[in-house]
Amino acid sequence: MTNQSSSDLSVLDLDRRREVRRVPVAGQPAGIAVSSALNAFYTVSPESKTVRRFSLATCEVLAETTVPGDPVGIAAAPRSGLVFVSDWYNARIFVLDADNLAMTGELETGGAPAGLIVAGDGSWIASADRDSDQVSIFDLPAMTLRARVTVGERPFGIAVDPQGRIHVANVGSDTVTIIDPRSAAVVATVAVGDRPYGIAFAGGHAFTTDQYADTVSIYRLSDFERAGLLEVGEAPEGIDATPDGTLIVSTNWFSNTVSLIDPATIEVVGDIETGDGPRAVGRFIHEFPGGYVPCQDPQGIE
Repeated sequence: MTNQSSSDLSVLDLDRRREVRRVPVAGQPAGIAVSSALNAFYTVSPESKTVRRFSLATCEVLAETTVPGDPVGIAAAPRSGLVFVSDWYNARIFVLDADNLAMTGELETGGAPAGLIVAGDGSWIASADRDSDQVSIFDLPAMTLRARVTVGERPFGIAVDPQGRIHVANVGSDTVTIIDPRSAAVVATVAVGDRPYGIAFAGGHAFTTDQYADTVSIYRLSDFERAGLLEVGEAPEGIDATPDGTLIVSTNWFSNTVSLIDPATIEVVGDIETGDGPRAVGRFIHEFPGGYVPCQDPQGIE
């Protein structure tokens, strides 16, 4: 997980509920994208305008590049061999080679693109265009515009559910808009807590971080009805689910912790301390087989 205020990232062992390593990452990193298929994870440091590729096994930097503008969000498209980075102030998405991070192109979005998400089958990428109150959807690998869909006020976080639908968190209207990416139609709007930012899915539910309310809102994917509300740490933002769907992890930006949620019981079951200002905007969980824990520091956490 990226810790923006302390310019580093925390590697967490979720089984043992502990931090196993703290890795320096200059430039106040925020966005993150873990890709099992690429055996790498990627970070975005807005302060230094730097995108980095790390080894999943060792946490060593394998490549880095500086981009113009104001990079924020990031998503990997392993089937296309690409990484996409949103440029907050210039209404565009940078297209980078996933291996060496060389710039290969740009996509035009609405104002202030923030969160990015790639379809599970790699057939499209979508951006939450905050200042245009819309989501832009581009076909892959053609990278042509499929649609621009009007959503709630100031969309930021974006995710795709197990049924392939887009969910976008609207921080200005305290709602989540659900979109069918094939038809580009809005299929539902769900009221959630104050200033929703991130969205994750498990156990037939969606879990949305409510940054100003210090809560996670839960709604059912079957009918989009509200199903619960959990108190977590202060200013929750990034949120993700383990691959097996047995745990939801919410980053608490102002508490310097993550909250662990059991999606079966819809209860908070623990927390783990992190660095200063954990944000983890994007997808940040990976599962190694056999309980292997990567990137361990033999000297421990200071």
